[in-house]
Amino acid sequence: MRPVICLITDGRVAAGCGGGALVEMVRAAARAGVHLIQLRERAVDDRELAALAGECVSAVRGTRARIVVNDRLDVALAARAHGVHLKGDSFPAQRARAITPPGFLIGRSVHSVAEATRASEGDAVDYLLFGTVFPSTSKPGLEPAGLAMLADAARAARVPLLAVGGITVDNAGMVARAGADGLAAIGLFSGRQADSLAETVHRVTSAFDTLQTGS
Repeated sequence: MRPVICLITDGRVAAGCGGGALVEMVRAAARAGVHLIQLRERAVDDRELAALAGECVSAVRGTRARIVVNDRLDVALAARAHGVHLKGDSFPAQRARAITPPGFLIGRSVHSVAEATRASEGDAVDYLLFGTVFPSTSKPGLEPAGLAMLADAARAARVPLLAVGGITVDNAGMVARAGADGLAAIGLFSGRQADSLAETVHRVTSAFDTLQTGS
């Protein structure tokens, strides 16, 4: 499947917006055609995160969207989430693969071509997030990797590689041309209503579709 569109949640529960608002955003994103939703609510305690993940799994039922929990394999398994997304410095994906059920998704963040090469060896991960590609407000002060390194990482990876960091509707076509298999974003989706979410997903998907058809 190309492109893979991933929404990363933005810590809105810890910021006081409430779990209900996040679940409704997840529901709307799934209906809009988002494939992966990464729960990145790092300031939420374990019990609340597990409950939230379970609600999100229920919210996407009947759609093709899948819920992955950021770096908390224990919470992902307890909530019967669809997978876990490991940070670049987290434990080896092989360790997670050994104790997870068939079909459980494992992703990892990578930040260089060498990391993309190593992380995709051994059939332990299902996808990679590569970045930060462009300057990003969620990673202030971090030097962006740029499109050339993204292209090199996409060629080196043996699994789908998604671009992350500073992704917009306007630069989605650049990401597609660099060879990424999709994209992941926080700001691209934040604060959008259901109809606006659907339009955003359509526009970034079209950037990849246009490339594939050569039109």
